[in-house]
Amino acid sequence: MTSVDRDDLPDGGASHFAHTVELLKINKPELLVECLVSDFRGDHEAVAVLAKSGLDVYAHNVETVKRLQKFVRDPKAGYEQSLSTLQHAKVANPSLYTKTSLMLGLGETDEEVIQTMKDLRAINVDVVTFGQYLRPTERHLSVVEYVRPEKFDYFRTMGEDMGFKYVASGPMVRSSYRAGEFFMEHMIKSERQEEEEVAAVVVVQPKAKEEQAKHHRVP
Repeated sequence: MTSVDRDDLPDGGASHFAHTVELLKINKPELLVECLVSDFRGDHEAVAVLAKSGLDVYAHNVETVKRLQKFVRDPKAGYEQSLSTLQHAKVANPSLYTKTSLMLGLGETDEEVIQTMKDLRAINVDVVTFGQYLRPTERHLSVVEYVRPEKFDYFRTMGEDMGFKYVASGPMVRSSYRAGEFFMEHMIKSERQEEEEVAAVVVVQPKAKEEQAKHHRVP
């Protein structure tokens, strides 16, 4: 689920997103919901409203490396502000999966991409995707480089080695696409099932110890 930026609203539309997620979960609790949202102008309260709504995946795109932010993004956005948004979503709801995307081919260096991945892992971002920047119109930035598939594979391997739970990297990859969605659905459900099984064991063990203690009590 996504929308255009709603800077005309005091909370950037966070409450509307949150209400929509809540209604979806009420009607179909097993549904997995991802929201791709703005940085809410750095408003942590707005971020928390959405993060605590029952959302499964909180997505916000940093778009490019730190050096190129001012050339690629709206002046009201920024690298640190985007990182802060993703970090606070995780603080507000530690069980939330956080996700971001970068476009390649804008003139970034390999070192800058790797540093961006390090910055994302430092705030525990779970998923990152890399795709080729394509110029929408002549009024937009020109493509500096058409990145080779081998380079996308390199960044995918680097990201996996850094500990991202999932890295999608390829010329035609976008922040949301079918193959990635299927993989993430399986990953989230599998991890949550494992957590439930561990929690069940933790609950059963104390009860078993209580029963053993009863049988061994001296009359």
